[in-house]
Amino acid sequence: MLYLVRRNLSWGLLPSFHYHYTRPSILRSAPVEETTDGSCEIHILTSEEDCLNALWTLKTFYFFSRRQYRLVIHSDGTLTKNTISHLEHHFPKARLIDKEQADHAIEGLLEAHPRCLAIRREHFISAKEFDFPAFASSDRLLFLDSDVIFFCAPTELLRRIEDPEYRLNTVNPDIETCYSMTTPQLSKAIGCRVPERFNSGVGLIFRESLNWGWIEEFLSIPGILDHPWRFEQTLAALCSARWGVELLPGNYRVHLGSLCGDEPLRHYVGKIRHLMYGEGMPRALSWGLA
Repeated sequence: MLYLVRRNLSWGLLPSFHYHYTRPSILRSAPVEETTDGSCEIHILTSEEDCLNALWTLKTFYFFSRRQYRLVIHSDGTLTKNTISHLEHHFPKARLIDKEQADHAIEGLLEAHPRCLAIRREHFISAKEFDFPAFASSDRLLFLDSDVIFFCAPTELLRRIEDPEYRLNTVNPDIETCYSMTTPQLSKAIGCRVPERFNSGVGLIFRESLNWGWIEEFLSIPGILDHPWRFEQTLAALCSARWGVELLPGNYRVHLGSLCGDEPLRHYVGKIRHLMYGEGMPRALSWGLA
C-alpha cells in the first residue's frame, strides 16, 4: 500500500485517476475478431502486471491501422486464468504462447547455441530474440512492447511493412543510444556500423535477421551483458546492423516532452510511463477507440 501511495503521489492526480478508471475501460471495447492477415505478424511479450497496457497497445493499433495482421501474444508465465480469458475474448483468433510451452520448445531448439540458451534462461526479456522468431509464421514481424499507444494509422510503418521490395529492419528512434556498450565498441566487435538510437519497442523485424548463430557470436563480446536489460535491445540492434536497418521518421521517436500533434504513436518508456495513463489513453478514447 505504501508503494502504491508513493507511486500515485509521484505520478500526480490525473495519471493516477486514469490508471485506476480509464485503463480498465479497455475491457469494455469490442473484440478484434479478425487477425488473419499473414503478410505480417504482431508479436508482443506481456505479463500479468502489464496486460491491460498490452490490450491498449493492440487495440489502438488495430483500431487506427484498420489492418488484420496475425497476432501472437507471449506470456512471461505470470498471466492468471482470468487475464488469459480476457485475451482470448478480445483476440479470439490470436495465438497465446504459454511460457511453459515455450520453454519446452526453445530448450531443444537452442541446444546448439549454449550462450543463447543460458541468456534466455536467465533473462526472459530475450524471448523477443528467441521465442518471437521460433513461433512466427510470417517472415515479417511487427514487434510491439506493452507500453505503446497509437493515435492514428502509422502510415510510414505500414508502408514499409507492406512494400514487398522493402527488406530492412525498421524501428522507432530512441531518445538516446541505449546499449549495454558504446556504439563504436559494438561496431568494431561485429565489423559493421551499428545504428545510434535503435529502440526495439516498435518496429518491423524480419524473422531471418534474428539469426541465432549471430546472437551466439554477439554474446561472446566482452561486456555485452553488463546492463541487465539493455543487452536485449543491443542484440536486436546488432542483428539489424548485420541484416540491414533504417530508423523510422522523427515523428515515431521516443521523447520525454509533450505530444507534438503529428505523432502516429508514442512509446511510453519507463520515465514517462505515467503519461501513458494521463495522456495517451484519454487521447485514444477521445479519437474514437471506444
